[in-house]
Amino acid sequence: MYQQLGISKEVIELVNKAEKDCKDVFAKIDAICEYNSAKVLKAFWDNNVSEVHFNSTTGYGYNDIGREVVEKVFAQVLGSEDALVRGQFISGTHALTVTLFALLRPRDVLLSITGKPYDTLDEVIGIQDNPSSLKAFGVKYEEIDLVDNNFDEQKILNRLKQGKVKVIEIQRSKGYSTRESISIDKIEDIIKKIRKVDKDVIIMIDNCYCEFVSLKEPIEVGSDIIVGSLIKNLGGGIAPNGAYVAGRCDLVELVAERLTVPGEGREVGPTLGINKSFLQGLFMAPSVVANALKTAVVASRTMELLGYDVEPKYNEDRVDIVQNIIFHNKEKLINYCQGIQMASPIDSNAIPEPADMPGYLDKVIMAAGCFTQGSSIELSCDGPLREPYIAYMQGGLTYEYGKIAVMKAVNRIINED
Repeated sequence: MYQQLGISKEVIELVNKAEKDCKDVFAKIDAICEYNSAKVLKAFWDNNVSEVHFNSTTGYGYNDIGREVVEKVFAQVLGSEDALVRGQFISGTHALTVTLFALLRPRDVLLSITGKPYDTLDEVIGIQDNPSSLKAFGVKYEEIDLVDNNFDEQKILNRLKQGKVKVIEIQRSKGYSTRESISIDKIEDIIKKIRKVDKDVIIMIDNCYCEFVSLKEPIEVGSDIIVGSLIKNLGGGIAPNGAYVAGRCDLVELVAERLTVPGEGREVGPTLGINKSFLQGLFMAPSVVANALKTAVVASRTMELLGYDVEPKYNEDRVDIVQNIIFHNKEKLINYCQGIQMASPIDSNAIPEPADMPGYLDKVIMAAGCFTQGSSIELSCDGPLREPYIAYMQGGLTYEYGKIAVMKAVNRIINED
């Protein structure tokens, strides 16, 4: 059947060998999936989720009992006091933007301790000039880079002693950088050290791509507020849009008032029939994340066997669903992404080409033949056209579809060579 899909016998044998090497890693992923599945199911039980909570509201969205239950379920799953889960969030970047503007005031200091955030936040923060940025509103921005993929503890603590920082931002996933993603253990350790110097600073985590990869979420190790997208992990490939913000009640309320209207906050915002998709997506998310991880693992091992640099390696602990394949070659990056597109269920006949995209400084090649536009939990692969030409692959609703896509991408690279 694979040969009928245009995959050579050589590639089939290569990926099957890689798959055998990954069996022990797959077993660990299954164990985490089982734990997180039990956690989700308990949240559904504890909050008495019922068919009535699938009902829709329109207009102002007053008295939406389904929306209230959705947010209670998400809060419990994420280990937080409160959560805001809304379809009015356009993306993870939008949710991060709303959160930053909710927490920061003129002359406040925002400190990123994982280096420069993801490219789409450049104009939000004011790294790139924009009249609507935080910088334009008088918010000061500072950053401290990682050192050998670890927090620069001494520099962070010294900065906190020098003067007041309002918000510390930690981006767990690597974005379009070459660094490693940040584990829960590293976050827990740095939070403990920060609290000894400043117990009041707000610690905000960009949790995109990371939910359900581990047994714990950042709130459970001391962060104040976390943000994530529902067309990534927690949407389970079912949520058509939206994002969440979870954490302390007072902080979540500030975000709600920035998203809607001061004085109304979370009490408004019609669900327009999306509650069922949010709940069903969350219900499926542990399994879908496990499939995405298995796809990343087998891709990592396959490309390693072919002699390419990969990060993380197939048998290393994972923090997010993102797999880096470092090509050091522009054409190979493009060919790999095009192979992923050819294996997609939607627009498989389209050939992606590098192009300018809103929020990015470099041209980007992006394969995303998804049911939901831009969904990163569905299999996608993209990368900026800059050295060292890294493909950032993520997602896979099922492992079987993911494996086929890896085969098609490898097949295209070999054919072009």
